Amino acid sequence: METKHKVLSNWVNEMAKMCNPDKIIWIDGSQAQKEQLEKEAIKTGELTLLNQEKLPGCVLHRTAINDVARTENLTFICTTKKEDAGPTNNWMSPEEAYKKAGEFFKNAMVGRTMYIIPFSMGPAGSPFSKIGVELTDSIYVVLNMIIMTRVGSEILNFLGTDGEFTKCLHSKADLDINKRLILHFPEDNTIWSVGSGYGGNVLLGKKCLALRIASYLGRKEGWMAEHMLILGVEKPSGEINYIAAAFPSACGKTNLAMLVPPEGLKAKGYKVWTVGDDIAWMRIKEDGSLWAINPETGFFGVAPGTNSKSNPNAVATIQKNTIYTNVLLKKDGTVWWEGGDGPVPEEGIDWMGNPWKPGLIGEDGKQKKGANPNSRFTAPVKQCPSISPHFEDPEGVPITAIVFGGRRASVAPLVYQSFNWQHGVFTGSIMASEITAAQYGAQGVVRRDPMAMIPFCGYNMADYFRHWLEMGSKMKNPPKIFHVNWFRTDDNGKFLWPGFGDNLRVLEWIIARSNNEVDAIKSPIGYIPDVKDLDLTGLSLDNNTLQKLFEINKDEWEKEAKDIKEFYNKFGDNFPEELNNELEDLIKRIK
Repeated sequence: METKHKVLSNWVNEMAKMCNPDKIIWIDGSQAQKEQLEKEAIKTGELTLLNQEKLPGCVLHRTAINDVARTENLTFICTTKKEDAGPTNNWMSPEEAYKKAGEFFKNAMVGRTMYIIPFSMGPAGSPFSKIGVELTDSIYVVLNMIIMTRVGSEILNFLGTDGEFTKCLHSKADLDINKRLILHFPEDNTIWSVGSGYGGNVLLGKKCLALRIASYLGRKEGWMAEHMLILGVEKPSGEINYIAAAFPSACGKTNLAMLVPPEGLKAKGYKVWTVGDDIAWMRIKEDGSLWAINPETGFFGVAPGTNSKSNPNAVATIQKNTIYTNVLLKKDGTVWWEGGDGPVPEEGIDWMGNPWKPGLIGEDGKQKKGANPNSRFTAPVKQCPSISPHFEDPEGVPITAIVFGGRRASVAPLVYQSFNWQHGVFTGSIMASEITAAQYGAQGVVRRDPMAMIPFCGYNMADYFRHWLEMGSKMKNPPKIFHVNWFRTDDNGKFLWPGFGDNLRVLEWIIARSNNEVDAIKSPIGYIPDVKDLDLTGLSLDNNTLQKLFEINKDEWEKEAKDIKEFYNKFGDNFPEELNNELEDLIKRIK
């Protein structure tokens, strides 16, 4: 494979000169090349071949012990002016960033191969899509990118001799956490990642391009890159309504994207279609409606807690052609994780490569887990039983409703609808979750994560909110905006709502509201359902529970409003006045 793209070949030569690999291989997307790379990685121990009878095409990878999640504190937005990165991002000047990382990249690939991966986020040639080229010294990265994006010579042909592309450079270097940096240069359309081998830091098409760089490009070019799942709910009549939804981590995003209708609603003949579980790129069509694509072709999902009850479609998806990362290896060459299917194995090799038995106590006095809490599976979207027939559509799907969600033990009711688009942007901007064990920090502490974009917005979030407001004014018929909270608890900390498949009951109401088919009750925070309009067939929820699910406590909301004000103050004078006005109005309505 060669390229006639001058800018691309000059850049490859320049990066190769700095990293100094022994050889360079272009990734052509062929099955033969993929199999060759797998063989090589199995030979060196970078991958372990799993039981091919039970898990055909599946392999296991273990990362370095200090390299098991996204390192947000080492992730930077590198813009000329600091204020363009805003108060919620780490900032470094481009000059300093290139110099600092350049030292870590120098000769980092000596004795290694540099792989060149031309890839497209979104179908090649779609008005939604963007092309990137990632240079890496990791076969694990190559094989993940082949699953997660559209890769190979076809993309190179599409790029032609002068097409635009995002320059993505990655090296594991020596996996030293003190020499680890994940750098985004929005003004140069460039991403550099060094010193890590973990997916979220090194699959540069994913969070780095599809959210941080794309959100910046979206603002510049008039579209939106969002941390959202996309699902279609098909009514018995055959009509499909598509919903885009944003949730912070540990709020059941992948489970919702692959939802299976509960028994009580199956009788109605509902079907749920998965378009994507993580990222939505959205554009306004000529007629003023909002359309979305999932730019990825794979799922990079969290394994622990994934089982046949919580997510039967995910379990079906990962039975073949899947890369497992940091899970427990069982004696029979299959894998297991906490909260997974089947009995707890009597023994195995844990995610760090050590012998493991249940109840094993670590140096910290706690039970050792077989799988890392952030262990992952990478699997092709097309293997999902609920994958939408419109998944490959270059025009995307029309969005009826946008849903924001958080994890709150109280405060937020099960569901409410915003009064209009501006109030909906306000609703997204105040999104919050109580910190769970999955995140670093004190449990129960509220962490604000507007639109679930705090770790992923590639520019100043005050401008990001403004972009949302402007996008709404350009739409003829903007989607209705809602907020959900599946995690409300009673006084004993027990969840009031069954969740999982039963969340379809809430989506049904959301769709009915979006299509003006049902009335609602106006409350100080938004419209809430009249309980008789929720189909609760097959659920045994008493009146007290239902009342608690929709309770709006004045004292709690007054405290919430103070907390929101404090959060807004972070942004200084640059903050959109419209959202401050929405907060003032909320305070008046609560009083």
